Amino acid sequence: MPRVQLTRRRAIAGVLFVLSAVGFFYFVLPQIAGVGGTVHRLERGDRWWIAAGAVLEALSFAAYVVLFQAVFVRAAERSRIGWRESYLITMAGVVATRLFATAGAGGVALTAWALRRSGMEARLVACRMVAFIVLLYVIYAGSLVLAGVGLKTGLFPGGGSFAITIVPAIVGALLLAAGGAVALLPQDVERRLARWAEGSGRLAHWMARLSTGPALAASGVRTAIALVRTRDPRLLGAPAIWGFEICVLWACLHAFGQPPPFTVIWMAYFVGTLGNLLPVPGGIGGVEGGMIGALAAFGVNLELAVLAVLSYRALSFWLPTIPGAVAYLQLRRTVARWREEPAERAAPPAREAAIEAGPLHA
Repeated sequence: MPRVQLTRRRAIAGVLFVLSAVGFFYFVLPQIAGVGGTVHRLERGDRWWIAAGAVLEALSFAAYVVLFQAVFVRAAERSRIGWRESYLITMAGVVATRLFATAGAGGVALTAWALRRSGMEARLVACRMVAFIVLLYVIYAGSLVLAGVGLKTGLFPGGGSFAITIVPAIVGALLLAAGGAVALLPQDVERRLARWAEGSGRLAHWMARLSTGPALAASGVRTAIALVRTRDPRLLGAPAIWGFEICVLWACLHAFGQPPPFTVIWMAYFVGTLGNLLPVPGGIGGVEGGMIGALAAFGVNLELAVLAVLSYRALSFWLPTIPGAVAYLQLRRTVARWREEPAERAAPPAREAAIEAGPLHA
């Protein structure tokens, strides 16, 4: 097939994808979420606070781009990914996450695809993707522990029952412990597990594939630790992403009434975002229900919680839709240009390569 015709077909496919996504966002999701009957009540909100929430949401996206640069783009490497490309991948990934929300699978897949097309080796992409997730969600798990214990013991204002404070804190502690255990796995864990995969049967085949998982996870966690030790200021993008998002919810609560203590909003936000694990676009329904339920459990007026959470979700879900769709089209053109250029694979510095490459590259 001629390259021009192939490029044209890809462009048409991209446009159809974007039109389908926008149509799904604007016409189908409101019916699923059941928010049509509450739109008139949302108009009572203070527009200045809503505008402040929009600005804070934009800052959260900016922090995401900064963290992306810190993890995937190193000064000592040759890379096609600059700030512009980081923005395009980030915003296109946001749209993919909205369509396939299960633990952010859509955004992860699109990011990995773009990084591979830039010339980065598959093993390196996977390792740094794990490191990115670790850096982001260690803040999540640590917040569950800190906020939960602080609220229950009275160190933070807001109170809360055992179920809404200590139980999430236990979940966060288990996540941190699991991450620490993975980091302690020996670097030759893949080689050790590979002994169980010797043979030609189907079980040996699956064992061979599964044996790479622990090694990849361990190298990703160690890469995250190594990045923290560099004290790169761009890594502050990780807490900034969560911080700005929580502040969006805080602004939306201000828009409709008197908000609870900030520590309550902090805890309710993280409890509610567990709804992103549900396999529905953008976690619609799960996130809203989780946040509203958590706020109500802390004694927040139910109507205030509903209006604030719906406003927050409107900003976090709808605001990036159009720029994300545009970024996706621009990213496809960028990837097409990369294909026509000679590729220079990213090569991490020797010190980092020992951590990131894993035993297969030893």
